[in-house]
Amino acid sequence: MSFVPLEQLRASKANSQAAISHQPSAEGRPGRLPPWFKVQAKTGPDYLDIKQTMDRLKLHTICEEARCPNRWECWNARTATFLILGDICTRRCHYCSVETGRPLAIDHEEPRRVAEAVQALGLRHAVITSVNRDELEDGGAAIFVETIRQTRQLSPDCTIEVLIPDFEGNETALAIVCVEKPEILNHNIETVRRLFPAIRPQGKYQRSIELLGKAKQLGMRTKSGLILGMGETMGEAREVMRDLRSVGCDIITIGQYLQPTRQHLSVARFYDPSEFALLKEEGMALGFTHVESGPLVRSSYHAEQQTRHHSS
Repeated sequence: MSFVPLEQLRASKANSQAAISHQPSAEGRPGRLPPWFKVQAKTGPDYLDIKQTMDRLKLHTICEEARCPNRWECWNARTATFLILGDICTRRCHYCSVETGRPLAIDHEEPRRVAEAVQALGLRHAVITSVNRDELEDGGAAIFVETIRQTRQLSPDCTIEVLIPDFEGNETALAIVCVEKPEILNHNIETVRRLFPAIRPQGKYQRSIELLGKAKQLGMRTKSGLILGMGETMGEAREVMRDLRSVGCDIITIGQYLQPTRQHLSVARFYDPSEFALLKEEGMALGFTHVESGPLVRSSYHAEQQTRHHSS
């Protein structure tokens, strides 16, 4: 068992995106990672079980595709986030390491394989997310629905969280997912209003806010995530929290951006753990029922605990 700096865990993809220019903060471009960025790289039996099950069933996880720093901790706790609708995204967000390009045909057997994996692993909480599939009329909503249904059929006691794309504002697509009543409906805002057009050029800040509002109106327990360190100010981060609360968002995750490859957006600033603690305190004061805030926090980090907390 060893503690490995995250900078040693990054590897460039063969199909890396073109370099993106980004001005560093006033204190200069960060060099080495701060000392609190250490992860416990330990491949225990639970980690290996998840890895082998995913490989056997030919499934993808966002844990691997997005190079999540917490995958050792989460997989050793028997939690993983399934990535459905393939592993090629139709969008190019400048912070994300998921491959961009022309997706393959829809795999209609994928929902069944996800359900089999959840059952085989005995998961108590399953998080299901997807790449963007903007070429599909429903953005892939029907596959989300089938994955929820098949998972519940095989594992009726497993709670389900879906992390959905914006479906390009398609309210019908959102509604058919909400009809299945996942325990949590998550859609990540990711960045602040000012930076959104540059960082998420195929998305729209207000559209994402409105989607979360509509999901809440449809009876969902809603959740969103914010990434810090891409050039925003603390004031702008607070504005995002207020905007999310204005549409009734229940849960927020706040974490530190880490540059996945040198071809991605540079880190503008590393936030101190005390600043994450402050945002957690302020988020709770705004009325979020749960705020997961810290340098290594990612969207699905401690997702099961969040669900159990809301169910109690």
